Formats: sequence, structure tokens, C-alpha cells
Amino acid sequence: MTDVYIIGVGQTRFTRQSARGQQDMAEEAVTLALEDAGLAIGDIEAVFSAAARQRGGNGQRCMKDMGLNGTPIINVENACASGPTAAREAYAWIKAGLCDIALAFGTETISGGPKGPLEVPKGHWMFDAGLNLPTWYGMQASRHMAEYGLKREDLASVAVKSRKLSQHNPFAHFRTEISLEEVLASPVIADPLTLMQCCPKTDGSAAAVIVSEKALKRIGGRAVRIRSTALGSGVPVFSDTSVTPTPKRVAIKALEQAGVEPKDLDVVEVHDAFTIGEVIYTEALGICGPGEGGRYAAEGKSLPGSGHTAVNTSGGLLSRGHPLGASGLAQIGEIVTQLRGEAGLRQVEGARIGAVHTMGANEFELDANVCSVFVLEAA
Repeated sequence: MTDVYIIGVGQTRFTRQSARGQQDMAEEAVTLALEDAGLAIGDIEAVFSAAARQRGGNGQRCMKDMGLNGTPIINVENACASGPTAAREAYAWIKAGLCDIALAFGTETISGGPKGPLEVPKGHWMFDAGLNLPTWYGMQASRHMAEYGLKREDLASVAVKSRKLSQHNPFAHFRTEISLEEVLASPVIADPLTLMQCCPKTDGSAAAVIVSEKALKRIGGRAVRIRSTALGSGVPVFSDTSVTPTPKRVAIKALEQAGVEPKDLDVVEVHDAFTIGEVIYTEALGICGPGEGGRYAAEGKSLPGSGHTAVNTSGGLLSRGHPLGASGLAQIGEIVTQLRGEAGLRQVEGARIGAVHTMGANEFELDANVCSVFVLEAA
């Protein structure tokens, strides 16, 4: 079967801009991705549209004025991993020979909704008892503290590092540095997580053009190879059965399929909707050992130029922002940019292999709704 490549990426700035609407933002991101690939909309043979909160026909509504002329559009919802799932579907279509040039895009508007932590469905005992995403991650942070001695300062250092990098990312919502003292002094949201350890509710869109080897030979361009992609749904948490947690299980599968080890990864983007996310998902990828994720950030090992695997060079969800359906495709876009050597002041010099680890969660009887992992390689 054919190898598969990403030859174009584009995104809007992620910030509070709900008045623009999903269509306007999607058109911008798609246009930028097409320009990056050197293609026109008429070259696209299939479209995969991602949004975590969408009405029927979201992709068709966003693309109706782009001139697709009957091109198949498939709508994808998979919680916060909707974007990478759309990219994986594009990959699968190309692998299966159903098309040679595909577009995956994600778009979301969430800043115009209720203030405070993301709203959750009613009528379920967990939600009614007060469990929401900040609480869910806060409990994971507390457990990590109890099991491994994670320090509050180490946890907060993830946010400090995030802002240090996001100041160099023109697409990021937050673009100013913050201090450890500011992070720790910000209001508590779900102990031990403070406000500055939680991602902002933002709006935005991101897109990627994905092609077969045959199409790449014809088109050319600055390609990044998709070396592997793995996806898995969560497992029940209220069970006596011992299983590998989904974030680690899917990471292991993706790395094995790619034929690489964690030490081979030059740069990764992980799902840091909250600071503890970067800690536990860095550990899940095997970049550091169990219980070492907080110190990895606090000691500066996650920064470009440290001699270790760089983590969330974009600023991550914490600083770039988290418009659900678009976030994972923006993560892919950051790794593509890094592997091309085009990330400017946040560049990881000589980066050849990168990974994207994206989570989706709101069904708390599972350890995750879904985990998606891509391993990408400079072509």
C-alpha cells in the first residue's frame, strides 16, 4: 500500500472570536492549507470535517462556498480528538485507494457559551455530583501527587514553559510570559489546578492536506510522512480487571507500528488541556518514566535545545487555546512545521521524528473517550 504524506497545513489564530462563526474560520484555515500545499480546492477528492459540537452537515455547511462541486464530505465527531480522527480517516481512504488527495479540517466555536468550566450534560449521577473536566483532571493530579510525590511547583512549571513558547507562536491565544508565582497564586479551579493551569475557551479552525505517494510525486512540495497512526477508545474505570491505560496503550501501538522508540522522538505535541495532561501524557509516550513528567518540565527538559524530547512547542492547548474539533489538527500542524524546520524561535533544531498525542474525554466511566496518536517523519 502507498505511503501517506501531509503536504499542507493551515490554521486561524485560536482566540475568542465566536462572532466569526465556524464557516468563516474553516474557510480561512482550508485556504491557508491549500496555499501551503500549492493546490486548488478542485484538486481535493475527499473532505473530512471535524467538530466536537456540531449539527448535522457541519462540513457541508462550512465548505458550501468553497467550490468543491460534489466532492464527498464526511463529518467526524470524536470529542476533543475529532480533528486527528478526521485526519486518520483521510489517511485510511488514501491507504485503501479511495482517493489520492484528501482534506481534513476541524472547526469549533465555544467561547460564546456559558462562563467557567466547560458545561456538561445533566441527568447522570457523575455530572450531578459535580464531576466535570477540570475536576476529572484535578483528581488525576491529586493521585499523581499521592503516588509519585508530584509537587505543585513542578505542575505549575508546565504552564510557565507553555507561555514561554507561545509568545513565539502567532496563532496562540496567550502570547505573554508568566511566572511560577503568578500560576500558583491564580484562583483555584479544581485543586491542585489553578486558573492558569487550565486551557482557555477559544474559537478557531485548522486544516491539513493529505496525499498518497503517487500524488506527491506529481505535485511535489514540503512533505512530511505519516509513519504511523493509532486510535483506541477507553476502558471502564469501575472494574477489577487490570489493563494498560488507554493513553499509554495507544501510544505503545503507534510507536511499535512506526518502528521507533520514545528516545527517537525529537518533538511531540500532547493534550495539555490542563497542566497535569502534559505530565501524564509525556509519561504515557515513554518520554520519561512514571512519576517523572512534572520534573521533566520543571528541569527544562521539554524545551527546544535541551537535548531531550521537546514538548508542546506551540504553547499547547494551555496557551494556544483549545477549540475542541480544531485542536488536534493544530497539533499536527505544529509537528509538520517543526519537521520542516519552519518554527522560527521555537524550532527544535534537526527535528526528524515527531508525535501527536490527543485525548478526548467526557464519558467518565471510561478512562478516556478516545486517544489518537500520530508519528510523523520529515520526508
